Amino acid sequence: MKPISIAIDGPSGAGKSTLARSVAAKLGFLYVDTGAIYRTIAYDVLQRGIDPGDEAAVLAGLPQLRLELSHGADGLQHMLRNGEDVTDAIRLPEVSMCASVVSAYPGVRSYLLDMQRRLAAEHSVVMDGRDIGTVVLPDATVKIYLTARAEERARRRMLELEQRGTPQPYEEILEDIRRRDWNDTHRAAAPLRQAEDAVLVDTTRLNFEESEEALMRLIVERMRE
Repeated sequence: MKPISIAIDGPSGAGKSTLARSVAAKLGFLYVDTGAIYRTIAYDVLQRGIDPGDEAAVLAGLPQLRLELSHGADGLQHMLRNGEDVTDAIRLPEVSMCASVVSAYPGVRSYLLDMQRRLAAEHSVVMDGRDIGTVVLPDATVKIYLTARAEERARRRMLELEQRGTPQPYEEILEDIRRRDWNDTHRAAAPLRQAEDAVLVDTTRLNFEESEEALMRLIVERMRE
């Protein structure tokens, strides 16, 4: 049986990762957080002391990076950098901003494209990111564009950071999100946009359970077609 692929795209902080992971568990599919893969490259760049704005230096460092993706007993996707589990470290705000910069480089995106497509060819997946339905998996079984107002995304991010013990002022978070939105939608390589055949789901006024229900209903309906 041919693997089924669910592509979920959308801006930073829209809840893609949390919802995609939960939906994948309910469906029994492999969850692939592509944002975490880019964050791991960004983390490596920062750890090596490379200027994220130096595209040539970033690309030159890729051959030295051993990047691995695994799924633990907890069902979570774990990212390993040269054998070290950096799953928590890549969620820091400075890594997020760096990821927004390095993920815009065509060389970085092509470097990871084969890995992402291979996973979808070998497994039924729920894959989330910025260009899954438009570039990575243009023939995905179901395409969803998940979004929410910037102010709501900033509020959710603030609560998440507080729970992790790394609080950050709301205004700073909102500014970071707006900056990332602009960067992601204006980059030359695979800019963030809604695929023509993707279904828009706005979760601004929905809680987690309502958002999950909306996605599951949509996915099941599309898979029956």
